[in-house]
Amino acid sequence: MNIWEVQNRLTRQLLTWAGASLATGALLSSLRDRFWKGVGAQFMGWGAINALIATLGGWISRKRQAGLATGEIPVAEAREGRNLERLLRINTFLDILYVAFGFLLIFRRRGEDRFWRGSGWGIVIQGAFLFFFDLIHALRLRRI
Repeated sequence: MNIWEVQNRLTRQLLTWAGASLATGALLSSLRDRFWKGVGAQFMGWGAINALIATLGGWISRKRQAGLATGEIPVAEAREGRNLERLLRINTFLDILYVAFGFLLIFRRRGEDRFWRGSGWGIVIQGAFLFFFDLIHALRLRRI
């Protein structure tokens, strides 16, 4: 599998997660309980951002690949692989910060507004998914 196929697979997987997050978020936001509205709001926000990232990332990847001459492909593939692995590793670190911030919201708002506690849990769930998504894909790139 070449780096372009890997990038396409990542794009599809992130778009799938984004779609599931948007649908789940819309459902949860329609509930009456403020906790679930908070979780739903986070799912919709993260879903929209992930859809944007996946769409732009896929477009940029296709544009870069299309602009390559045949002789440039091996060098470009190696460069793209290194860049993608670096990006995924940076994102893995950021995902840890997102989860920590989510827990901060949960525990700082313990006796307060349920919407903010739900928002904290929404951030923890989204950040945890992205942590494993980014980490697993970064580790897989090492083997390509």
